[in-house]
Amino acid sequence: MEFTGERVIPGQVNDDLWSEHISRYAYAARFASGARALDAGCGTGYGSVELARHGWNVTAFDIAPDAMAFAREHLTAPNLHYVRASATSMPFAEKSFDLVTAFEVIEHLEDWRGLLREARRVLAPGGVFLVSTPNRVYYAEARAKTGPNPFHVHEFDYEEFRESLEEFFPHVRILFQNRLEAFAFHGEYPEQPAEVRFGLSRSRAAGAHFFLALCGAEAPPVAGDFVYVPRAANLLREREQHIRLLEGELEQNKGWLQESIGSLETLQRNHEALTGELERQNRWALELDSQVKSGLARVAEVQGELAAEQGKAAAVVAAYDRKVVELEEESRSRAEWALETERRLGAELSKKTQEQAATVKLLDAAEGNVVERTLLAQRLAAEVALLRSQMEMVQQSRWLRLGRVAGLGPKL
Repeated sequence: MEFTGERVIPGQVNDDLWSEHISRYAYAARFASGARALDAGCGTGYGSVELARHGWNVTAFDIAPDAMAFAREHLTAPNLHYVRASATSMPFAEKSFDLVTAFEVIEHLEDWRGLLREARRVLAPGGVFLVSTPNRVYYAEARAKTGPNPFHVHEFDYEEFRESLEEFFPHVRILFQNRLEAFAFHGEYPEQPAEVRFGLSRSRAAGAHFFLALCGAEAPPVAGDFVYVPRAANLLREREQHIRLLEGELEQNKGWLQESIGSLETLQRNHEALTGELERQNRWALELDSQVKSGLARVAEVQGELAAEQGKAAAVVAAYDRKVVELEEESRSRAEWALETERRLGAELSKKTQEQAATVKLLDAAEGNVVERTLLAQRLAAEVALLRSQMEMVQQSRWLRLGRVAGLGPKL
């Protein structure tokens, strides 16, 4: 799991950010231990473990599955139980927790009133609800250059935060969380509780870094001011060491600056060369622009000529269209005449065909008669020839001649 700025991951944030968050759980752990605690929006579970170490029976939940997986793997305790759930719809019975914490959660929610409503529902009588959020006024100044936190949906100023909490809780006390400069007097291994004396003037809400509110249906227990020291050390010495480290980085940066200046001079020379080239290109571009304008004027002229030619062509096309209509009409008339002629000639042809067929029949009949009469003539000719031969025989007969002389015999 990687740190994105949305939630704290142990070992992946700087000491200041870690102390800023863990100190709230150190403050919450001061309340009576051994009771039931609910850590709403627990993230990776680092604060839930802190409460468990102080004897609380802790139930912790978050809606992010990756955060829950990290917490179950890396931050566990026998008296700590993780649940994946939403802060605006808690799966717990009414009045079931003596302490409810929601540190740096409310500003991430669109339905932030849902968190307050659910916290009031699950808080037992006499229980305490601890809720923290960044001061919108301070954040607007601190993030003026970097812009708003992208993970925050709604940030509060002091008055809005107080009024919002009082909608749900009759008793609200708001503390300011600030990082302080201090001087510590301690042994090598401090064991006894330390006495803290505040030398500050009256704190003002507008200058607070964070707000931490104690809320309840009944008046929350009075808890004195609390100072969390991440580690007792010589802060001045660490700062001096840090200054020397920064001075070394400054010398290194100066060297880089000199290199950058040399690079800048080279870049300036290159810039001057490029500027000269750019001017030449600009002159060429102006000449090209003039040519383009001339070309555009010629194009406009040609377009006018083309429009005129298109007008003439349109007139010719219209004339051709009219001629085509006339030819189509003439073709239609001729087609009708051809069809009529075809029908008439077809009728005449049919009639002639019928007459020819009748003539053929008559010719066939005449031909039959000719053949018949020819055969008859041939028979008659044969008979005549026979009779002639018989007559000649008779005429040649001696008996017939004698009969003629005597006046006897047939007359031939």
